[in-house]
Amino acid sequence: MHSDAFQPSFEGRFSDGVSAASETVGVRLGKGGIEIGRRNPDAGGASPPAPLVWPYGALAVAQPLAAHSIDVLVSYAHQPGATLFVPSGTFARALAEAAPQLTVGAERWRHARPWVLAAALVGLVAALAALGGLTPARTVAGFLPDKIRVKLGEQTIAAMTEGKAKCEAPAGRAALDLMTRRLSDAAGGTRPFDVVVADWGLVNAFAAPGERIVLTRGLIAQADSADEVAGVLAHEMGHGLELHPETGFVRAIGLAAATELMLGGGGGTMANVGLILVQIAYTRGAETEADTQAIRIMKEARVAPTGLAQFFRRLLKKEGGGKSLKVPDVLSTHPPSEERARRMEASAGYATTPILTDQQWKALKAICAGIKSDPD
Repeated sequence: MHSDAFQPSFEGRFSDGVSAASETVGVRLGKGGIEIGRRNPDAGGASPPAPLVWPYGALAVAQPLAAHSIDVLVSYAHQPGATLFVPSGTFARALAEAAPQLTVGAERWRHARPWVLAAALVGLVAALAALGGLTPARTVAGFLPDKIRVKLGEQTIAAMTEGKAKCEAPAGRAALDLMTRRLSDAAGGTRPFDVVVADWGLVNAFAAPGERIVLTRGLIAQADSADEVAGVLAHEMGHGLELHPETGFVRAIGLAAATELMLGGGGGTMANVGLILVQIAYTRGAETEADTQAIRIMKEARVAPTGLAQFFRRLLKKEGGGKSLKVPDVLSTHPPSEERARRMEASAGYATTPILTDQQWKALKAICAGIKSDPD
């Protein structure tokens, strides 16, 4: 259709986004989009060019359209910088009917949609969890994207080890990486585990979301062999494989907030994740699940499970027999028990090889060398 047949219904000001000038144009609402009739001052007596057509689906407005709108400034996704200003309330209301996605109501729905989707997804997850025998929190945790899980892990470790240096003596780091790789390969997860050592005298280890694990200087110092440390690592990997850190996080913030986070919202929740996760402690059932995974991992890696049993028993003896290791509630503690030690020993009977050589074990014991540790 050419401009000589173009009958505008409204007048507006058009800027092509290239030159600084704007021009007066005729405008009408066509079947497929806004039609803009432009003059061609260099054409002489020739017919004006065909009108521009901006499809309704590719339009945006500076302010959402409402019943009281008196004008509208429109832009077009495929012509960056170009704008059309129409100073007419009648045009604005007609455009709202032709392109309802530009209205105030549509804008409100866009803001509300994540919450509606979150509520629907929570209901679906709860139903799937019931059918599969899982808890809703565990199911939602399984849907969290890897990038969110990794971010959760980074912030958890930062919060839990605040003020503590990371131990990175090169030979010790190499030995730890060798141990981690062998166990991680045996674990068979979707991502390799990443392990850091904190310069902390507390005897403990903990798993964070996103396949992240922290060992303390105190734990390595208390271990009598590399296989003992490997057993502890395998246990923490068990927590990671079972998504216990992520599940605890979902329980702490609630299903709806976790689902919103999964859908791309929840920035405030992410900012406070460290404070949230330091309050999480595992249940006895979770500890049993982690032990089961640890036994499987050690068997696959051909690491003797008796090392972890020996570690348990020595800690029990140092604490007076049967008492749990005294560690702060801020961490997810793993109280040693005779029952757990016996279970580890009962799983033995397969061929094993030491996880590290004597020299590598000596290097791991000195991984915090060079750091002036504070008394803990």
